[in-house]
Amino acid sequence: MARRLEDLDLAYATLQTQDAIVLADPGGDHHLVVGTINPTQPLAVLLPLDDSFNIRAEAALRFQRRLFGRAAGPLPRALSLTPRHRLRLVRMVRALDGQTSGATYREIAGVLFDTPGQSATEWKTSPIRAQTIRLVKDAQTMMRGGYLRLLAGR
Repeated sequence: MARRLEDLDLAYATLQTQDAIVLADPGGDHHLVVGTINPTQPLAVLLPLDDSFNIRAEAALRFQRRLFGRAAGPLPRALSLTPRHRLRLVRMVRALDGQTSGATYREIAGVLFDTPGQSATEWKTSPIRAQTIRLVKDAQTMMRGGYLRLLAGR
């Protein structure tokens, strides 16, 4: 049987506003907007049947566990960043910052990878050069809307 808002023990929750309840969670707080909820009616979750349905369903299960006073559990794998991916994203932001400030690829690489001085010939064939160019290009793609893939878990 579906639970009603009035039946839940929300002593562990904080009231953010009169219309929102916040359930703290290490993986990210859960927000329940209650302004339009009739507390006597059963609670329900509406999920669109789209390409992100699996991620939404996992997030809804985490929310349900937290709402019922249990640990939410780990974030869905699609929403978790590995340390390597996180490092790459940080480097992308720093590379984009350098590029928009007028730095050359060589200067950006020097900051990101602490590369020793290379001759012009060595630089042209350096794998660090290729990686730096990719970081800038990928960061530009993210800036132009590619970040939405991160939010969708892809």
